[in-house]
Amino acid sequence: MGRQNATRLPRIGFLGAGWIGRHRMKAMIETGRIDAAVIADPFDEMARAAGDLAPAAKLENSFEGLLEHHLDAVVIATPSALHAEQSIRALEHGLAVFCQKPLGRTAEEVARVVDAARNANKLLGVDLSYRYTNGMQQVRNMVRSGELGSIFAADMVFHNAYGPDKPWFYDKALSGGGCVIDLGVHLVDLALWTLDFPPVRSVGSAIFESGKPLARDDNRVEDFAIAAIELETGAIIRIACSWRLHAGRDAIVQATFMGTRGSAEMRNIDGSYYDFATERFAGTQRHILCSPPEDWGGRAASDWVRKLADGCRFDPACEQLIEVASVLDRIYRHAA
Repeated sequence: MGRQNATRLPRIGFLGAGWIGRHRMKAMIETGRIDAAVIADPFDEMARAAGDLAPAAKLENSFEGLLEHHLDAVVIATPSALHAEQSIRALEHGLAVFCQKPLGRTAEEVARVVDAARNANKLLGVDLSYRYTNGMQQVRNMVRSGELGSIFAADMVFHNAYGPDKPWFYDKALSGGGCVIDLGVHLVDLALWTLDFPPVRSVGSAIFESGKPLARDDNRVEDFAIAAIELETGAIIRIACSWRLHAGRDAIVQATFMGTRGSAEMRNIDGSYYDFATERFAGTQRHILCSPPEDWGGRAASDWVRKLADGCRFDPACEQLIEVASVLDRIYRHAA
């Protein structure tokens, strides 16, 4: 990974000041390693609310206004349809980028962003935050070290008893899809990242809306999906995700990896979106690896800030973002 000498705090522009944008902004500011220089949001009240976190920041109401300032990087927390275009424009403008997921609505869009980052030799980060939980860090280490033996199956689940509260999520042209691209992106990424991105042999899937399968030309987005991903190693990854499921709790989030010498599982506690327990299984025995509470939501953002402040530039690991997006594309194509 290339580096550049840093003589001052990087000046960051924040594009999009909704709840997630403000939360990630707070995490970045708390590192003490950035200058939150500009906040841009089309809604003045959102920009002012974010401005409370950085009173010295300039406020703008557009991406164009943000780009007029002298910056080193931009943090993008806007609707999904804008992510790829805005990331590419920022990179071509000479700025590093940290973007909310998904980076693009398709693998083609994601590849274009990665190409732009490579050509500009700029740091590119995506908020795949579940990687940074203590539980998934430990599970990944056990898988990579061989402690669990040969991994032959993984079971990845994210069921949400609620649906998104913004209309654009339900417009396929703006969102790229429903629960698969919103929640499934985390599951596919976690599975492939934990297993060190083995090649994918095949993908089988089914997607539904209100309990009925979606046709190829249907403009509605799915609220339930299930997929089986076969790897070149012979292992199978099962993905299940949903919005508005009768789940009996707020959410069901689980990542289980099954090996020939043991299994490991991270799962949410009592329907929480934030509290996770992680265990290792051996036969009928279970060993607790970590328990809540844990403040993990802003770690992906903080990690990107540290790399930026240390002068890091383009990281070839960004190519893995294309692999994740390609699997999502295949889930949609097979289901259609």
